[in-house]
Amino acid sequence: MRAIQAGVRVYLDHLKAERGLSPHTLAAYSRDLARYSEYLAEKGMSQVEQVDAPTVAKFPVWLTQQGLAPASVGRMTVAVRGFHHFLAQEQMTPSDVAADVSPPVPGRHLPKALSVSQVNALIAATGGRGVEVTADQLCDLALVEFLYGTGARISEAVELDVDDVTRMLSDTSLGLRLFGKGGKERIVPVGAYAREALSAWLVRGRPQLAPKAKKATPALFLNSRGNRLSRQVAFNRISALAGQAGITEPISPHTLRHTYATHLLDGGADVRVVQELLGHSSVATTQIYTYVTIDHLREVYRSAHPRAL
Repeated sequence: MRAIQAGVRVYLDHLKAERGLSPHTLAAYSRDLARYSEYLAEKGMSQVEQVDAPTVAKFPVWLTQQGLAPASVGRMTVAVRGFHHFLAQEQMTPSDVAADVSPPVPGRHLPKALSVSQVNALIAATGGRGVEVTADQLCDLALVEFLYGTGARISEAVELDVDDVTRMLSDTSLGLRLFGKGGKERIVPVGAYAREALSAWLVRGRPQLAPKAKKATPALFLNSRGNRLSRQVAFNRISALAGQAGITEPISPHTLRHTYATHLLDGGADVRVVQELLGHSSVATTQIYTYVTIDHLREVYRSAHPRAL
């Protein structure tokens, strides 16, 4: 007999060692499986061998009753399916009791993209191109220009070090190497505006903040105390900038990634090129942005064609 908690630990070790998942993804799996363990405990089950197919099938229903959104229910169900598949493969259980359990199908969620004028307003709100500019403003400008100019995830941006970008900035023919989910590597081009903002930050801004840290850091982006910028602080700063820019809907660093993809497709980029730039494993993930573009085209048609209404 093997305890459920012990089985979860073995599975998480497998995801880390064999599949190379990032710490953020591993933490998400850990939280989801902890919720599953809580559910099983309510059912009086503490050993993996006690879990049967009907019990697993009722887990999504239990989550829904707890008030979770369909997307969260689907994600947790997928985590449980993977867990039980692993247990069966490793012969810790006689069969895969979750093989026939499917996550609920959520409605299509279209990512929100900013308009070009909203992006310009967000950039202006940083104040990073003003006459009297602070180090924090230079950092904000570099971060916004970088996220919008490369489509990078915020986790990829905050994990960058100075050495990762210096050679790229000195040679305009070079792209930037990013490491996405599961350590997947890709090279992205960096446009002139992002390069200019990064250079200004490195030359005029970062040297003001770096000495404030108790311990030197190689991080590219820094917070006000001179330490590596965290995802949460980046989120807060971009949300604040959005308010200053007069953008009423909530936005996050990931909104700039959505906007990058949408504007590329609006400009005529091939969906498979955008897939490579975003680092998506499947083109199906990227195709969600084509729906955004189609919706945009419909709006233009309705507003511009005399027979559209």
